[in-house]
Amino acid sequence: MQTARASAPILLTAAAVCGMLSPTGAGAQEEATTGEAAATPADDRWTPALSMRYHQVGGLAISNDGAKVAYTVREPLMEGEKSEYLSHIWVADADGSRNVQFTRGEHSAGSPAFSPDGAWLAFATGRSGRSQIWVIAMAGGEARQVTDAKPGVGQFRWSPEGDAFAFIMRDPQTEEEEKAAKEKRDVEMVDQNFKYGHLYTVPFDPMATETAEATRVTEGDFHVTGFDWSPNGSQLVFAHQADPRINTGRLSGDIALVSAGGGDVSQLVTGPGVESSPRWSPDGSLIAYASTGDQPEPVGLSDLYVVNPESGDVRSLPETPNRSVFILGWSEDSGQVFLNESLGTTRHVIAVPVGGGEIRQVTEGAGVVGSTALAAGAGRLAVTWETNDEPREVHVTGLDAFRPVQLSSVTADVPRPPMGRTELLAWEAPDGTPVEGLLTYPVGHEEGSQVPLILNVHGGPAGVFAQSFTGNPSIYMIQYFAQQGMAVLRPNPRGSTGYGKEFRYANFMDWGYGDLSDLLAGVDEVIEMGVAHPDSLLLMGWSYGGYMTSFAVTQTDRFRAASMGAGLPNLVSMVTTTDIGDYLVGHMGEEYFNDYETYEKHSAIYHIKNVTTPTQVIHGALDLRVPFTQGQEFYTSLVRLGVDTEFVVYPRTPHGPTEPKFLMDVSERILVWFNKYLRGPRPTAEEGGSG
Repeated sequence: MQTARASAPILLTAAAVCGMLSPTGAGAQEEATTGEAAATPADDRWTPALSMRYHQVGGLAISNDGAKVAYTVREPLMEGEKSEYLSHIWVADADGSRNVQFTRGEHSAGSPAFSPDGAWLAFATGRSGRSQIWVIAMAGGEARQVTDAKPGVGQFRWSPEGDAFAFIMRDPQTEEEEKAAKEKRDVEMVDQNFKYGHLYTVPFDPMATETAEATRVTEGDFHVTGFDWSPNGSQLVFAHQADPRINTGRLSGDIALVSAGGGDVSQLVTGPGVESSPRWSPDGSLIAYASTGDQPEPVGLSDLYVVNPESGDVRSLPETPNRSVFILGWSEDSGQVFLNESLGTTRHVIAVPVGGGEIRQVTEGAGVVGSTALAAGAGRLAVTWETNDEPREVHVTGLDAFRPVQLSSVTADVPRPPMGRTELLAWEAPDGTPVEGLLTYPVGHEEGSQVPLILNVHGGPAGVFAQSFTGNPSIYMIQYFAQQGMAVLRPNPRGSTGYGKEFRYANFMDWGYGDLSDLLAGVDEVIEMGVAHPDSLLLMGWSYGGYMTSFAVTQTDRFRAASMGAGLPNLVSMVTTTDIGDYLVGHMGEEYFNDYETYEKHSAIYHIKNVTTPTQVIHGALDLRVPFTQGQEFYTSLVRLGVDTEFVVYPRTPHGPTEPKFLMDVSERILVWFNKYLRGPRPTAEEGGSG
């Protein structure tokens, strides 16, 4: 254990704590502690409520001629009994002359897709009960329903001629299963009776007034995960895995072909690796796909390959910087494949040549490309773009040079109070490992003043903190903490994505040790900069960040308080209850029953007696990724140890808040917890309580 520093804790000024919550209940409103602060309009300060007003721009579509861009806007509904999101589709002219809302109503609409001729816009909506394909004419008129798929439609694509759709649908319940459910006899047999996703097609007639009957294209005990049409519309290429379980997707995946009318399935790419995301070239000669190579890579790896659909010949293309490809599509001449890839703290579109040559970066700048849509024939690309200081909006650019033109103005009228500036830092861990991170200063920070520092650890571990807008609504509202006079350090320790395969694998069988040294070295860097007060350090993280929080407090008492969100302190019980067990086995190197020592060495619960740091525990009641019992184990252990703690449980919540009221609540609760220990003497295990 590291000895607590002797320096006195820094106390927040009145201005810094004027937004501090009363710890009496959920969603308590901010209260000012000075007359001056009380007179400050709420819109002049960063709060979770203000961040929620930054509505999120989502999925994009661009017409083949590049003239129109469709995009979704998601807003939270939080009045009265409501706590949900509503998404609708907007359409903008690529020259910026027109930008209008295209769908309305109380049911969300998403997944916009222009017909090949640009005359129709298809989208998915549940307004008829289940998610179905609907279309609306670009010239105007009422939307109409195309499919009537009983369980609902998943992914869908227009045919090349625009006369049909292909879509994925899960197997529906049988009549007997429906009857059993009604009669409360619906016993679930775990890992049996899978509902596979299969391909269907449905014709599209512009003159029709009713839904058409869909044709099932694939049959069998496999689960379709992605697909594409051949350029002439005669075939479908699709990726499939052994069953629908998310863990299976880390272990199996092949590419196959089938006639668009159905029939025999022809396996195209098989083997021990995991293949996914097939995309057919415009000239029909090649199919691009992502693959882990000659073996599964549960820690995370996907390279770019192409296969000849006639001969079956496969070849790999140049390795991308991060080796984690996300395929967007092909160039019009079938000579390049466009990808979206994390590059350090940025995310950009890159172009990989098929015939050899250098990889080209298409988009540029210190920011993040999110959603994308490609109009290769028109040489245009639509993207969402954001930076540390500018919120996400829709832009369009040429493919030859990045000259983005902003089309949307979703956040133009939302107040933008002064922000805590964000700086990209670089440092070295004690073993020489280079590490990057983002430091957000308090709002109005004066050079030379030492402030409380929050160490915020991302999930994954193959997550990454990127240069996205720091005022975004998120589990951790960065500008909200900056408004309270706190600095926030968001490091990318070994194991993070964005820095290549070797860095992503650098924490293999080393969770809690090398990665923790990366994090603490970043904290020391901010202290040496004269920004962080050494005795006012705080710690928070979600998922793997929650794991690191739990493990860190067993290794050091430098932090005055910590908040573990959806953390996994016991890797033995975690690997047997999570829905992604092989991801954890991939990091630990072996099954737990063959190597208890490794799992115990890297589990906070086996070092729990060392903890003295007051640690808040937050978890979703319906979490399957990191089961609820993980949080319960840690909380109960802290109570029995006499370490100050509290357990915050969000009902109806999986691995992260899905309801906006809960999302707003998280940062407020954490702030209350942190301020409790920043403002008082450091507790000891003997003095603590159950909170």
